Amino acid sequence: MDNVIKVQSGYKGQPLSAYLKQTAPNAAPAIEWPKIDKELVKTNFFEYLDFALQFAPAGPEEEAIRAKLATIGIGPGKKFNFKDLSGEHKAAILIGMKEGEKKVDEAEHKIGKPINGWNVGAAFGDRGFYNGNWLLRAAAAKAGIYGNDAAEAMYPATRKLGDGAELDASKQKYTLTFAKDQYPPVNAFWSVTMYDGKSQLRIKNPIDRYLINSPILPSMKKNKDGSLTLYIQKDSPGKDKQANWLPAPDGPIYLVMRLYWPKDTPPSILPPGEGTWSPPALALADGASAK
Repeated sequence: MDNVIKVQSGYKGQPLSAYLKQTAPNAAPAIEWPKIDKELVKTNFFEYLDFALQFAPAGPEEEAIRAKLATIGIGPGKKFNFKDLSGEHKAAILIGMKEGEKKVDEAEHKIGKPINGWNVGAAFGDRGFYNGNWLLRAAAAKAGIYGNDAAEAMYPATRKLGDGAELDASKQKYTLTFAKDQYPPVNAFWSVTMYDGKSQLRIKNPIDRYLINSPILPSMKKNKDGSLTLYIQKDSPGKDKQANWLPAPDGPIYLVMRLYWPKDTPPSILPPGEGTWSPPALALADGASAK
């Protein structure tokens, strides 16, 4: 973190006009930001949508869906008022939202191609990449908003063992082993990050470790054959193995591997889901059987 702060302190922000030593342009119109909190997002969703759409001009692939939204009063400058709807219409919208959320959740769990229990695929990109695939776009945002495109980073993710059994650290202990010299092939660096399987948030743990990445490999213990085993469990695996411990929640697990600037020549995870390198499957620790 000290190095990050040092880098950040070397930057200076200033308006373009000041940099060019020109007269500053007129100030942009003031934005009337709506009040927002977690509860209002649930009850004021359409008002926030009206507000946000004014800053997002429709592309060609969006014109049809924007027109549909406009027919019920949703869009830039419009004021959709959920409270004014009849009980029947309110119910229909709420049911539709619930079904939509279910579809997004299901799609998020199926992003990419299943390989050794990991979902490997490309879910992020620009407007041209999505080309009107709103379900993929929503699923990608739920999986990890602001992701990079495949050339910049790949994000294999898993909630399962290679045989499809759900990961649950309240019931089992797991290992993830990289064979000798078979780490994720990248030009930059890679990491494996632990999240709570329910909230998809990082979980507090006694050693304040939330990920294991390539920069810390020198401090980790390798096996006699040169492979590296990570111990994925809620309690410490013991002093002799703690250097390789990635603490897990007391319940379902969500693991995300990040490969920054993946290599594009073999071995490679590219093209997404078809590459010559695959993430290794998680295994039950000590040869235990699934419960």
